[in-house]
Amino acid sequence: MTHPAALPCAILAVVLLAALSLFVGVTDIAPMDVLRGQADARQMQVLLASRVPRTLALVLAGAATAVAGLVMQMIVRNRFVEPSTTGTVESAGLGLLVVTVLAPGMPVMGKMLIASLFALAGTALFMRILRMVPLRDVLLVPLVGIMLGGVIGAVTTFFAYRFDLLASVGAWSMGDFSGVLRGRYELLWLAGALAVAAYAAADRLTLAAMGRDFTTNLGLNYRSTMVLGLIIVSLVSATVLVTVGVIPFLGLIVPNVVSLMIGDNMRRTVPWVAVMGTGFVLICDILGRTIRAPYEIPIATMLGVIGSAAFLFLLLRRRHHAAP
Repeated sequence: MTHPAALPCAILAVVLLAALSLFVGVTDIAPMDVLRGQADARQMQVLLASRVPRTLALVLAGAATAVAGLVMQMIVRNRFVEPSTTGTVESAGLGLLVVTVLAPGMPVMGKMLIASLFALAGTALFMRILRMVPLRDVLLVPLVGIMLGGVIGAVTTFFAYRFDLLASVGAWSMGDFSGVLRGRYELLWLAGALAVAAYAAADRLTLAAMGRDFTTNLGLNYRSTMVLGLIIVSLVSATVLVTVGVIPFLGLIVPNVVSLMIGDNMRRTVPWVAVMGTGFVLICDILGRTIRAPYEIPIATMLGVIGSAAFLFLLLRRRHHAAP
């Protein structure tokens, strides 16, 4: 049980991190100069065209990716999965490659929809494999997803090599917010809306996580709830991939930490997951911009280092508690 004031305090901390993010970068911009109207035209242009869009993109992508990870864990009924460990992100990348080869002039929204369809198909394939393979250990589920993602990623790399698009695939697989500018991040508002949709469907998804028989006995359509969850996960994964690239491990770490704090009821956990996902992404991005300033470390690298360590900790912790 958390204190009633804990969530407002967490939101305030994230707001302060977002404000700090606005004033970190190569161009020196002082907060007091902006408040007093003493910032010059160049500083205001950098602030409005780059810093504000970047911070909004961090907030939207962080919240949506973390919530998508939570939804993925609920529909698969496994705490060790997220879109980047179930082949969903790799499938979206394959779809983005296909549309880049066949219709390079297609608008960004069209590319996102094609990538979403591939992500949906890849996630459905993963769940189909889970039903076919007699899994005896919950830790095998993410391993199956990682192997499936490896196969799909290998296919993507092969065709990217044949069509001389390896550089593009490398850019998609590396989450990086340094290229976010005004007019190039607005698609992420859709991801934010999907996170709100996940909150609206929280009760249905919580019941679906208890199994088909339990859900059906309560009069809820299990299949439609699962399809809704898959659509949310696929659209968020494709939207974030098309806009800023892959953000690994975020959807794995944050829902597990929140689950340890307040349990598994999605109605209560979704706000926490969104806030903590946003805060985690903001911290990693600020660190990435300050450790080697004036150069930047991509956020995917920061999250990869921290996330892989956290993933191993969760696996070993699970093993430790499961041991006789």
